[in-house]
Amino acid sequence: MVECLSDAIEYICRENLDLYDSSECQTLATQAGKGRHLRLLPEQQNQINRSTSILVQLCEDNYTAWLRRGDQNQLDIATQLYSAPVWSEADIQAKIPQVIQFTQAAMATPNHYLWGGTVGPHYDCSGLMQAAFTSVGIWIPRDAYQQEAFTQPIDFNQESLNFSGLLPGDLIFFGTPQKATHVGLYLGNRQYIHSSGREYGRNGIKIDVLSPAGDACIQYYFQQLRGVGRVISSYQPTASTHSLGL
Repeated sequence: MVECLSDAIEYICRENLDLYDSSECQTLATQAGKGRHLRLLPEQQNQINRSTSILVQLCEDNYTAWLRRGDQNQLDIATQLYSAPVWSEADIQAKIPQVIQFTQAAMATPNHYLWGGTVGPHYDCSGLMQAAFTSVGIWIPRDAYQQEAFTQPIDFNQESLNFSGLLPGDLIFFGTPQKATHVGLYLGNRQYIHSSGREYGRNGIKIDVLSPAGDACIQYYFQQLRGVGRVISSYQPTASTHSLGL
């Protein structure tokens, strides 16, 4: 148990922790799974002495969010600082069957869509992608638009439905012309697995198809298709990033 936190120390989560998008801690931003490393942001950027929450940064992906002060009791001082793994593109491709297997096992477990969910059984879209790759030791950024910027773009022809250049394990991005807001994992044969919401999606993890024809969910996402990216490396965090990753 840590009674007094310091921004000069790295910590490790003893249990899964919820992290929030503001100091009021009302809306989930992400979750820090057991064993994840985090640090406090410098005191001048934080509210350590004036708030019921603390601004922290996860070490593996540089994601920043707010921790409830009471949850500091679930932190231990890290005896070893986080060291990012290095993977080659070939190494990553060899792990893709296990990444896919993770998503399919998650789908087989009773679940619903959870904004900010990353540790299961309830995930949001990008949380499922990050968890699937992390399950084999590969780190990708947290949010869909960050994942899109991190991956290698792959060409495809949406009008002719030519997705022959895609490989299983590629990330499929959806959203507006300005920003990716949703992501799924390509399985082959124009199929992808994703965790989608209640209003326009499946309220959980399901397999859908890249097609202009189909039910309302299939059509909704196909109309928002904006890109495909391939994970060719594991994320290498910077020493410190102080912008909120939302």
